[in-house]
Amino acid sequence: MNKKIAAVIVAAGSGTRMGASINKVFLPLGKYTVIDYTLNTVLKSEKIDMAVLVTREEDIDEAEKHIKHMGKPVKVISGGKTRQESVFKGLREITGFDIAVIHDGARALITTDIINCCIEDCIKYGAAAAGVLCKDTLKQIDKDGFIQRTVDRSITYQIQTPQVFYLKDILLAHERAVSENISVTDDCALYEKYIGKVRITQGSYSNIKLTTPEDMITAEGILRKRELL
Repeated sequence: MNKKIAAVIVAAGSGTRMGASINKVFLPLGKYTVIDYTLNTVLKSEKIDMAVLVTREEDIDEAEKHIKHMGKPVKVISGGKTRQESVFKGLREITGFDIAVIHDGARALITTDIINCCIEDCIKYGAAAAGVLCKDTLKQIDKDGFIQRTVDRSITYQIQTPQVFYLKDILLAHERAVSENISVTDDCALYEKYIGKVRITQGSYSNIKLTTPEDMITAEGILRKRELL
């Protein structure tokens, strides 16, 4: 049976660390904007049927301008005070779907291949998230700032998005987090706490989250190499 799959794209942040006066997803990136690249790539996946774009209340009108020519349905809604609240609001808009693909709007350099692989791994293993092995040497420190030990980087991953789950499971995890007042920084943490294990799908070192002006320069170089500028 074919799975009904929807994407929740979280774009409710600000441009503070970017040094911008607007939501960073609306900043220009080459010929388009950050959110244009993100939406186009996500919706290019033949596995994804529609998307919910979660943004700030004051950005809804601007967001609506960017969904007109996407070729698949995109619903724009306002987010919450935190990323966790915004994801939960997005998930509640896709009831009736089987699988949720949760992705950061600021990760404009994601590829459709990685998205599809994450979906396939979710179907096979129950949940999946893109990730890459840490390149740097990692140290654990004590409360005074002194190194305690070296972390084995061969088994340490930097987690990215998309993070993909069966909708009923990730909704349950979010509901329990609300009832227990639990706050986390990504959806894998909720799934791990309440549901089970998450499979790592090979991501890409190019799949960066655009946060600072330097990231934008890097992104333009990557898009140029892909001949997308």
